[in-house]
Amino acid sequence: MNDNKMTPVERRATWGLGTVFSLRMLGMFMVLPVLTTYGMALQGASETLIGLAIGIYGLAQAVFQIPFGLLSDRVGRKPLIVGGLMLFVLGSVIAAMTTSIWGVILGRALQGSGAIAAAVMALLSDLTREQNRTKAMAFIGISFGVTFAIAMVIGPIVTHALGLHALFWMIAILATLGIAITLLVVPNAPGHVLNRESGMVKGSIRTVLANPKLLKLNIGILCLHILLMSSFVALPGQFEQAGFPAAEHWKVYLVTMLVAFVAVVPFIIYAEVKRRMKRVFVGCVALIIIAEIVLWGAAGHFWTLVIGVQLFFLAFNLMEAILPSLISKESPPGYKGTAMGIYSTSQFIGVAIGGSFGGWVFGHYDAQTVFLIGAIVAAAWLFVAMSMQEPPYVSSLRLVLSDAVLAVPNLEKRLRAQPGVTSVFIVPEEKSAYIKIDSKVTSRVELEALIASS
Repeated sequence: MNDNKMTPVERRATWGLGTVFSLRMLGMFMVLPVLTTYGMALQGASETLIGLAIGIYGLAQAVFQIPFGLLSDRVGRKPLIVGGLMLFVLGSVIAAMTTSIWGVILGRALQGSGAIAAAVMALLSDLTREQNRTKAMAFIGISFGVTFAIAMVIGPIVTHALGLHALFWMIAILATLGIAITLLVVPNAPGHVLNRESGMVKGSIRTVLANPKLLKLNIGILCLHILLMSSFVALPGQFEQAGFPAAEHWKVYLVTMLVAFVAVVPFIIYAEVKRRMKRVFVGCVALIIIAEIVLWGAAGHFWTLVIGVQLFFLAFNLMEAILPSLISKESPPGYKGTAMGIYSTSQFIGVAIGGSFGGWVFGHYDAQTVFLIGAIVAAAWLFVAMSMQEPPYVSSLRLVLSDAVLAVPNLEKRLRAQPGVTSVFIVPEEKSAYIKIDSKVTSRVELEALIASS
């Protein structure tokens, strides 16, 4: 049997958890392109409160993301995932049944409080072997991008045909389907795998927060989602002002997202294979500045708005692919899971700030001011991005060590001496070695062979 081939259990776990994650993300993103237009019909609605309704989801996610991840170690992955999805369903039902903007705000806060991403990744880690875990994680990452594109198209179609309340009912049904998949399709894990590459580790948060390279990347994902949310507070109204009705907005999102998906592939390959990640990263930030300036100057001109949206999505999709890879490269061995947890928290803080502040600016000034401030935020981000160094082009591995191997003298030194190994962190109580390697020079197979011969 090929050890690198996924087992049926691993495939069920990957597809099942990927679907659960996607259904939940679909519910989050479908609201984004429609709330600022259709939400204004709600009792008491204003641009500021619409922005709060968009942003409060991110605030709740940011607050509960890390605690729920750590709690899943104690109460179990599946119970926490199901509980989080039930909160999401409850929030969706409240938003569907209310006629007030405050009801939607409450519903969105409850949706966000069911923060299950860390528990999903931890369960995936429990159910997959080391050699297949990267493939499983990559599948989840790809599903995130595809889900975002689908949501941006389906949201306006459903809302125009059936109304905003029906959209929230649909979101509740999708989350309920996620609960069923978790209980009936996703396998039960025989036990928890203590894996620092995919899970949060108590006591390591301060170390990760103090890392200046990771800090710059966390600032990056924070800024990216501030710009995404604030821009979509203002964009739908701008398209309507340009004479393009809300019912047709999905056509713009469909075309621009498809073009962006195809166009970014060569740049991702260039960044990884040619090892020019910093150049591509800085170029993306510069492109976002241009996109915000184009949107600022559009002044109700339809095709100028389309060009601005296209430029934004090109940069956004590329950043969504590059940033997690950079976190993986820059995180010290044994701290990747914690680094990703803080990265996700930074992302949702960006959602909270972007929605809330964008709504406030839109309500007190106008859409052009939102885009102008977006350009200023992106310019500040460019200053930070230019100070970054080229990342180390390394992959993270976790090798399970037997008691006999742990007793080998100078094990860490022998691993470090292997060509292509850049750093080693051995945790005897976890019977694990966390290793950073240059995959062009060495591989998991070679390291496992080295350990076996020790």
